[in-house]
Parts: sequence; C-alpha cells; structure tokens
Amino acid sequence: MSAPAGTRGAASLRTPDVRPRGDTGLAARIARSAEALAGPAADTDDVLAWLESRRRAVPFAVERIPFGDLEGWSFAPHTGNLVHRSGKFFTVEGLRATIDARRWSQPIICQMEVGILGILAKEFDGVLHFLMQAKMEPGNPNLLQLSPTVQATRSNYTKVHKGAAVRYLEHFTDPAPGSVLSDALQSEHGSWFFRKRNRNMVVETTEDVPPHEDFRWLTLGQIAALLRHDLTVNMDARSVLAGLPGPDTPRALHTDTGMLSWLVERRAAHQTSAERVPLAEVPGWTRGPASVDHERDRYFRVVAVSVRAGSREVGAWTQPLLEPRGQGLVAFLARDFGGVPHVLVSARAEGGFLDTAELGPTVQCTPGNHAHLPAAERPPFLDEVLSAGPSRVRYAALHSEEGGRFLDSVSRCLVVEAEDAHEPPGFRWMSHAQLAAFARHSHYVNVQARTLLTCLRAMSYGDRQNGWGAP
Repeated sequence: MSAPAGTRGAASLRTPDVRPRGDTGLAARIARSAEALAGPAADTDDVLAWLESRRRAVPFAVERIPFGDLEGWSFAPHTGNLVHRSGKFFTVEGLRATIDARRWSQPIICQMEVGILGILAKEFDGVLHFLMQAKMEPGNPNLLQLSPTVQATRSNYTKVHKGAAVRYLEHFTDPAPGSVLSDALQSEHGSWFFRKRNRNMVVETTEDVPPHEDFRWLTLGQIAALLRHDLTVNMDARSVLAGLPGPDTPRALHTDTGMLSWLVERRAAHQTSAERVPLAEVPGWTRGPASVDHERDRYFRVVAVSVRAGSREVGAWTQPLLEPRGQGLVAFLARDFGGVPHVLVSARAEGGFLDTAELGPTVQCTPGNHAHLPAAERPPFLDEVLSAGPSRVRYAALHSEEGGRFLDSVSRCLVVEAEDAHEPPGFRWMSHAQLAAFARHSHYVNVQARTLLTCLRAMSYGDRQNGWGAP
C-alpha cells in the first residue's frame, strides 16, 4: 500500500537548514589573540629560553657530504636527475623556462605530492592559542625554529621513511565539522620548486590536547613578538598564519574586483612556458663530486648533507639540499592612503608557478646576483629599499626559508615607508586587509609576500596605523 501523496518521502525531502556563510566573530577572536602577550608559555623570553633548551636537549648535526655518500639517493643514469630509490620525497631535475623575452634553464626541485602545514588552535580563558612546535630542519642556520603543529610531506606522514608517526596529524587529515579556520593550497618558491603546493591549515579543537615537550601553546601576540627576532619563526609557520583573517577594513585605493582583474590581466599578458627536462641537459650548470654549480657561481647550487636529529620521526638520514648564493632581500614599500595602510605588491611571474604569476613583494631578489648590472637593469625599487634610512624602516628581521629543502637560505625581510605613491607597470597598491583576504585563497599570494603579511601583524597590533589593531 503506497503512502499518501502528502507524506511520501517527507523525511528525505526535508529542507536542510541554512547557516551564515562566514564566521563573523573569527576576526575579533584573532584580534584578541593578537593583543594577548601572556599565556601558558609566559613571556617572549620564556619562549626563547624554551627553544634554546630544546636545541640543547636533543642532539642535532648536519654535515656536508659528497654525492657518493648519499644513502638511497642517486643520479639516474639516463637523465642525470637526482632521485630517491623509493620514487617518493622529491627529485632534482632540470627546468627550461620562458617568460616573455627571458629564456633560461636551471636545476629545480620537483615535489608533486601535497604536504600538510597545519597549526592547531584552542581557546584558553576565551583567548585563541596556537600549538607551535620546536622543530629541527637541516637547512636552518640555527637548525631549530618555531614551526607549525604539523609540517610533513605526504611521504613523511605515510611513513615511507619507516619512522615514527607525526604527532597531532589526525586533527588535519580528518578535521571535525566546523573546526577549520583556514585552509588553502599554497605555492612555495616558484624559482626553486616546480609547481609545488602544500595545504596550509589552521584547525580549532575543543579537546584536551596536552602538549609534548617539543610543543607550546602560544597566543598570536606572542608569536608576533617572536617574529621580531631573527631566525626564530620558520617559513612554514609564517605561511600558515598568513591565512588567518585580518580586520574588515572596507576602504582601499583599488576595489577587490579591480585587484582581481589586474592580476588576471597580468597573468594573461605574460607569454610563458615551463617544462621539466633531464638535469644532465641543463646548459651552464656543472655537476661535481659534491655540488651542482652555475658556471658563474651565481644563483644557487645543489649539495648533499648527512643529518642526525634526535627529535625527528627518523633519527638520521642523508638528502640533497639547494644552497642559495648570498642573502636574499624581501621587502614591501608601505604607505597610507586616506588613513588606510597599503603595501606595494608586484604581479610576479616565476618559472615554477602553477598559474604564471602571483602577488609578490615590492622587492624579491638576491641582491648579489644583480650587483654587476647597471642601475637601470636591476630590479625595480631595489636601490630605494637598500638605501632607505632607519627612520623609513618600519620592520626588519632575518628569516630563513624552507629548511627541509634549502641550506642556509636567509632573507632580510623589510617593510619600508615609500617616498611616493608611484604605481609602475606590474605594481599595485593593496591594503593590508585586501592582501589578507587574498591570502586565504590558493595561488594568489606567493610565499615571500605571505611571510611579509605575517610580519605586518608583528609591527604593532595596538596601533591602528598598521591596520591590524582594531577588530
């Protein structure tokens, strides 16, 4: 007997409840955490002392070795690519790239699997805290820095290395409904990686999560204070934190749609191509017993290291690393328009990007690579940033790049007051709030600009001038 027409399938036809599209209170919660300089970890000096104690407590050692001493790594006979016997982790191959009239070839790291960079958040006494890790990376100049809760490639967290499990991983591989505060696939260094992406996540928990001795709960204000110290907060932590929402400042020099259209226009205007080629076929680069070098000793070289690290999932291993030639420079020019703080972003095309160009800093380069060029051929604004007096420098610190793939890669990160409001081709003024909104989406803001965005928050949370103080 069939059900009456008015009741047939009533349960299955029930209209789902609708809900707000966004968490309207999240920005205010972030602001409260940013203003909190005290928490379970006490003050900044206590956190620095804890980091130093973890550095002393666990044996770490990194030693350069010849390629012949690599275990599990070798140069493939037909391509010359540097590969791992498992077929996992990453490879060092060649890249042939064209961007408009510029053509070149180089070695490049290929890591096609998507890793997880995740920070766990939890409220204590009404204030959001973030579970940060004291993590050793072989390429860091001081080895151990403040890192995300989880920082792992897929090969690592699926235990290809047959090591220990990654702590707190379950919060990010299977997050509870409604617990994700930010989540985006983000690029990394487009000059050194071929189309690498990592999942950048912040996930909130209400569970009791006792921290391991290598982890501490910190407020955003405490992390901001640590960002004023050299070589303390690692690149992955800076990248993930950039995905948190900033204040909803409604005014800007350009509309959001105008900025999106400008970036799309810049992407469409570039004539680009990028293809992987055998490392053995890259012209101008020479492989020796312990390094792959550029013929003029510029840009970077590929080296090999042996690592001992008592606090890692595997206690000892060998691997290749990319070693830059010289210290980098990453800088925003900054200026207020109508009381709204802005930075000068560039639409930066790089050979390893998935989508041609992303929003980058005003200046992003290794100055030593351009020292031989006349002023007109050096990167725009490089000389202005380098010559800026102390009164114009609003933020300055040394930060290292990704220590799992790069050896002693350090950039001087600056925010410098602009001398004028000029917008040359390829550059646009963008408000802090706009940049924060774009950074919550994939492939809009490059990793260097994400670092500077996080550093903007460290300048002064209580000062409305920098755009972060008010909820």
